[in-house]
Amino acid sequence: MTQTEELSSRARALLNEFKGDSYSLSLQDVGKFAADFGTKALVIGNQGSWLAPTLDVVASSLNDSGTSIAGDRIAPGSAPNSPVDDVYRIAEYIVNHTPDCLVAVGGGSTIDAAKAANVIACLGGHDPDVEDYVGVGLVTEAISRTGKRLIPMIAVQTASGSGAHLTKYSNITFTALHQKKLIIDDEVTPDRAIFDYSVTRTARRGLTLDGAFDGLSHCLEVFYGIGPEHYDLAREIAGVGIELIVANVQNAIEDPKAHGPREALGLATDLGGYAIMVGATNGGHLTSFSLVDITSHGRACAVMNPYYTVFFAPAIESQLKIVGDIFKRYGYISADIDGLSGRDLGIAVAQGMIDLSRAVGFPATLSELPGFTDSHIERALRAAKNPQLKSKLESMPVHMDASSVDTYMKPVLEAAKRGDFRLIVNM
Repeated sequence: MTQTEELSSRARALLNEFKGDSYSLSLQDVGKFAADFGTKALVIGNQGSWLAPTLDVVASSLNDSGTSIAGDRIAPGSAPNSPVDDVYRIAEYIVNHTPDCLVAVGGGSTIDAAKAANVIACLGGHDPDVEDYVGVGLVTEAISRTGKRLIPMIAVQTASGSGAHLTKYSNITFTALHQKKLIIDDEVTPDRAIFDYSVTRTARRGLTLDGAFDGLSHCLEVFYGIGPEHYDLAREIAGVGIELIVANVQNAIEDPKAHGPREALGLATDLGGYAIMVGATNGGHLTSFSLVDITSHGRACAVMNPYYTVFFAPAIESQLKIVGDIFKRYGYISADIDGLSGRDLGIAVAQGMIDLSRAVGFPATLSELPGFTDSHIERALRAAKNPQLKSKLESMPVHMDASSVDTYMKPVLEAAKRGDFRLIVNM
């Protein structure tokens, strides 16, 4: 058994522990899952795209199970990053067709938009503004007050990355502000999930890389910020997920049709979804939300996480030894990390992460992102002080609040702009 096969076996066991029978790796199970909830499903997905064959399989499976498609048509999915306008449009489909369940087919954007649209369609009579559900637990509060329920949802994932089909997160972009915000609530977690990893073999290079680095960031950031209660579980999830990505991401883009690397990335990014249900992301994700107008989410996280790694380093030595060992075994770190500690250890691991990004053609500084200006730094600092996003500050492995953002986060962003770790001020 190869190392990747052994890691894949461990990943499957972890995912089964996480989701059990509510998760399937076969598209053919869509109809079976939908039949658990009724006879009419609203299917949400972008038909005029590379997903068309997947949507055909979904429709066929629903038909075979005796489940009709609400309105006899598939509702268009979301544009990248789940623009708020798409959320409201999908909510109108839900209200007008009164389905027994939702079947959201796509990457994280369509699934996240469907989650938020479900909230608006079912709770809009109480409060129709999606921003009023941004934050932690506000959907649950509204359900408690109104006695209403969300419509059961089946998430059919088609891209290795976000883990949206497995999680309680809905990322929404408020387009006029160029700012992404989060609904975090157990109630928006899909009731059933499906991800047939074979569908990712037709994904373009950029989507593959963005998703891989998003999944890497989920594992990494959760592991950095995890508390002692869940440390051992997070270590197992992160260790397996990060190694599967580091070992396979280049193979996946060099031979896109090969099943092994594609399955490895699917398993790894699913573990990223497991990770963010055990802990929470922090610095890299927080800053990425303010770069939504110039780059993809995964790419933004890939740029930022090395610099946050140096900032967090004195507080996360045990995590960095484990992460660093993975990067070293695959040739991205040459230094003797066993002899390093604190900031020096953080720099060695951060440089390994940058070398991986460079190896696949990703940028390593904010200045390399087309359209980047200092206004993005100012926007990111304002977002970090916004109470709606305070969960990201609270999840950092070092204590930071709105009053310390300018003192400590601004140097991290300046370092990421210039590619200069020396600018980072450790607490």
